Amino acid sequence: MEETKTDESKPNNNKHKNISLTVLAIVIIIGAVTLFFYLRYKATHITTDDAFIEGRVHTIGARIKGAVKGVYVSDNQLVKQGDLLAEIDPADYDVKVEQASTGVKAETARLHEAEARIAVSKTQITEVDASIATLRANLELQEANFSQAEKDRDRAENLYKSGTIAKERYEKALTAYTVAVAQVKAAREQLKQAEKALDTQRAIVKQSEAVKVAQVSAIREKEARLHEAYLNAGYTKIYAPSGGHITKKSVETGNQIDVGQPLMAVVSLDDIWVTANYKETQLAKVRPGQKVSFKVDAFPGKKFSGKVDSIMSGTGAVFSLFPPENATGNYVKVVQRIPVKIVLDKDTDKEHALRIGMSVVPTILVE
Repeated sequence: MEETKTDESKPNNNKHKNISLTVLAIVIIIGAVTLFFYLRYKATHITTDDAFIEGRVHTIGARIKGAVKGVYVSDNQLVKQGDLLAEIDPADYDVKVEQASTGVKAETARLHEAEARIAVSKTQITEVDASIATLRANLELQEANFSQAEKDRDRAENLYKSGTIAKERYEKALTAYTVAVAQVKAAREQLKQAEKALDTQRAIVKQSEAVKVAQVSAIREKEARLHEAYLNAGYTKIYAPSGGHITKKSVETGNQIDVGQPLMAVVSLDDIWVTANYKETQLAKVRPGQKVSFKVDAFPGKKFSGKVDSIMSGTGAVFSLFPPENATGNYVKVVQRIPVKIVLDKDTDKEHALRIGMSVVPTILVE
């Protein structure tokens, strides 16, 4: 009986052995196929979990100091470009505008006075020029009269000495000569005074023109101050530099703020991208323009798409605050990571659900 059982168990063992070998072969084949496709997938799909969403954050700061008159937005509010965000009390700056405007008007009035003096002096110069011409003609006439009176005196003196004429006639000729001398002297003095007056008016014109130049400079300075005052008055209203959501709001009505103090930030969700820090050993086949599929931890099961925009010109460590110094002799080779910028496809996030800083797992399709 025992030999019969042994003979019957041998075929069963062989059968189980064949089945096991068949199963093992199938498992090996499946494992080999799976490994093949996995390696092929890994070769064409470059993935990293060291990635996050970035975007443009517009920090809103005050360009002037003062008391906050009003804040017109709240946290996470959606605003458009040009919307009024906050306002600083403009009273002090309106006063400075008025002061600067008054200064410009005062300097302009002084300029007009200088121009008026120049115009009057030039008119007087024209008149004096005409007067000098008349006085010169008069001097020539008086000198001619003097010459004739001198001849008449000499002739009358000779005739008087010879007894040809009476003493009275000689005295008349002598008087006429004396008058002619006085008239020549007076004409010369008048011409001299006119020439001095001409020099005076020319000096006044020169001085007034110098004053005019100085006033023009003064007006430009006052206008610059007025322009600055207008700018500062305009800075009392703070507008959104772009559309987006309000974040990090730290200002309230009545706060006293200083120049450059951050008040809030505007985050534009229309211009966001993914920064993926890939290992340098993964980038051999990565090129700009390649398609990217990525998942976001906040939305499990949902996929987003984009494309490679650019690869940074250096590793993250190079641009850190303390870059590595490999020449010190303490060099330890570490696989570096290089940031890759991935831009989102236009319709992949229509609802603007993605937020800056979210963790992302991107996969670049290199083939």
